[in-house]
Amino acid sequence: MPATTTKTQINSVSAYVTKDGSVIRELLHPSTSGVINQSLAEAVVEPGQTTVLHLHHLSEEIYHLTAGRGMMILDGESFEVNTGDSIVIRPGTPHCITNTGPEALHILCACSPAYSHEDTELL
Repeated sequence: MPATTTKTQINSVSAYVTKDGSVIRELLHPSTSGVINQSLAEAVVEPGQTTVLHLHHLSEEIYHLTAGRGMMILDGESFEVNTGDSIVIRPGTPHCITNTGPEALHILCACSPAYSHEDTELL
């Protein structure tokens, strides 16, 4: 039976490192909460760090930057991203992000279907 928790608090969620090298906290995920078809996580990328170029075969992602700035590579195109920006990452699209600022880059990551290591291919 799926978990039924419908509320989480970021400070009570343990962080872990994903396949792309970012540190995330799964705020809502089918394995831990009442959500069924999606997940929401906060990723933190430290200054100067770049996540590994990767793609998700099934999941569509939305990144929303809540703090910091960086350089996004999305399907071979590079562009600056800043606090308040939102980016759509369609399934099968190679992507990575570099923190170009002096402080940690914080990203809310929404995935549908929910994030899984098995759906992530490093490039």
